[in-house]
Amino acid sequence: MTATLTPSSADRKASARTTAAPRRRTRLLALPEVRWAGAATALFLLALPLQLAGAPAWTWGTLYALAYATGGWEPGWEGLKALKDRTLDVDLLMVVAALGAAAIGQVMDGALLIVIFATSGALEALATARTADSVRGLLDLAPATATRIGPDGTEQTVAVEELSVGDTVLVRPGERVGADGRVLDGAGEVDQASITGEPLPAAKEPGDEVFAGTLNGTGALRVRVERDASDSVIARIVRMVQEASETKAPTQLFIEKVEQRYSLGMVAATLAVFGVPLAFGEEFSAALLRAMTFMIVASPCAVVLATMPPLLSAIANAGRHGVLVKSAVVMERLGQVDAVALDKTGTLTEGTPRVVDVRPLPGSALDEDELLTLAASAEHPSEHPLARAVVDAARERRLDLPAARDFTSAPGIGVRAVVRGRTVEVGAPARLPADPDGEVAALAGELEESGRTAVLVAVDGDPAGVLGIADRLRPDAAATVAALTALTGTVPTLLTGDNRRAAAHLAAEAGIEDVRAGLLPQDKLGAVKEMEGAGRKVMVVGDGVNDAPALAAAHIGVAMGRAGSDLALETADAVIVRDELAAVPTTVALSRRARRLVAQNLVIAGVFIAGLVVWDLVGTLPLPLGVAGHEGSTVLVGLNGLRLLRDTAWQRAASEGTG
Repeated sequence: MTATLTPSSADRKASARTTAAPRRRTRLLALPEVRWAGAATALFLLALPLQLAGAPAWTWGTLYALAYATGGWEPGWEGLKALKDRTLDVDLLMVVAALGAAAIGQVMDGALLIVIFATSGALEALATARTADSVRGLLDLAPATATRIGPDGTEQTVAVEELSVGDTVLVRPGERVGADGRVLDGAGEVDQASITGEPLPAAKEPGDEVFAGTLNGTGALRVRVERDASDSVIARIVRMVQEASETKAPTQLFIEKVEQRYSLGMVAATLAVFGVPLAFGEEFSAALLRAMTFMIVASPCAVVLATMPPLLSAIANAGRHGVLVKSAVVMERLGQVDAVALDKTGTLTEGTPRVVDVRPLPGSALDEDELLTLAASAEHPSEHPLARAVVDAARERRLDLPAARDFTSAPGIGVRAVVRGRTVEVGAPARLPADPDGEVAALAGELEESGRTAVLVAVDGDPAGVLGIADRLRPDAAATVAALTALTGTVPTLLTGDNRRAAAHLAAEAGIEDVRAGLLPQDKLGAVKEMEGAGRKVMVVGDGVNDAPALAAAHIGVAMGRAGSDLALETADAVIVRDELAAVPTTVALSRRARRLVAQNLVIAGVFIAGLVVWDLVGTLPLPLGVAGHEGSTVLVGLNGLRLLRDTAWQRAASEGTG
């Protein structure tokens, strides 16, 4: 069963405008596939204990019949429609096999087959609907209205879709930018993590570009609109995710790759087993019994179970260890990965800026603790992420922070406050007091070369020291990169919206050589398509809205769960719920173990099926023995697949992932 994320006309209109309405998630029972599968499962669970308890046949027989109808009518109908295109759908074959089982008295077996396939279709429909919800919800990032400034300077609140290229809009502090454009006047700091993925707000001044949906933190901005709402970066992200979801070739499980030939062969063989003996004078009932026995023993139940238990067991095991793998197809794909692309902020790093250097200037009367105390006291009233980093650093050192007064904040420049009777300024080195000796520039340059953001602290108008702030590498990042390199045979690639210098420094710490920096969402998508165009099966690991197109287009998309955006979490094929990066290579290794078990089970199932079929064709296979052999092979491969439920399977995968 397949389902496709297809944008409706409403979705296409929504990509050209914005909405302030809260995102509505598809309710579970709103999907007809879920309702029918649920009904079939409930009826089966009611019938089974009645049958086992020896109740009258009409009681459990009626419930089984209803289970057949509720769970099988939709795949049966779709299969009949597929026959018009001369395509034999495996779901139709399953319905026929289930009816054949019922025809010779194996009603429970047939009902179980119906329930398995109905449930599979329901889960796929639900996953598709959730992804569509998250794509539409992305439009909520942009506001529904904007403040347009007329030629005479008057302000007017208008719907965003009414804005035209060349209009001027006013963006106040705390408001989201209504359209892609360029700053004409004012200065501010804009949080554009939804576009670039970087956690620190970007200082904006006249001439700088801003994007719809980003959040203006401080300072009022007058922005000239440069793109229609339908062509904004956020709208293009929506379209890229939709297109990637629609065009992403579905990787099928091994059995599905041969299902057409198997289905045709099984139908033809069943008809032959029935028709040939009948033509040579065998009684109708005997020929029908032989044909139905053949259909039972040749039906791919064992083959289906040969595939699913190892993959589902691997999914359950990964789930217990904080990794949500969304389907058996995804678990199978994970083992095929031979190239990895990693996001930086929130993926390789913790995603939170921290003070990593406190450097008083030579000749300063302040030591590290005194410098940090003054800076943190001045920054304490500020809500800027860098201010929080400075305050947190002071608290980690258990420093007492005196109260600040006369606090002021200048967007893009820094803060000023009076602390213990001294005027303290904290902000960008290039925009604070003069540096006649070049000491500040030298120290700031040294920190920036090592991937830090330099923050100057001035006291009473004189530079006193520089703080180095950086997003720290995750403790397990380097080990994860090494493990992924060992598993795939290639070193991962770093894809980030950060500047090249900071990205290169962090990549070197993690052991990554291929660094692609300064990327917007479409650039990340292009990099993934380039790698896949070279024949690689790419796994992308990211966490933000800006990663969503690449996650959707990749062979496998993995989202970091703790800080991941809703869109990234829904678009990704797997989610690292506990935010443990080392779980990524372990899951890949577990998938490869599951694929090996699938191969083992297919051999076991094939041997049983072949043996029973030959017995039925060249001899007389008693129906009870045929059913026992068929069910026995099914149980055997099922138990073999369940081995991956054990914790030792995860531990072995972890050791395999670490080499």
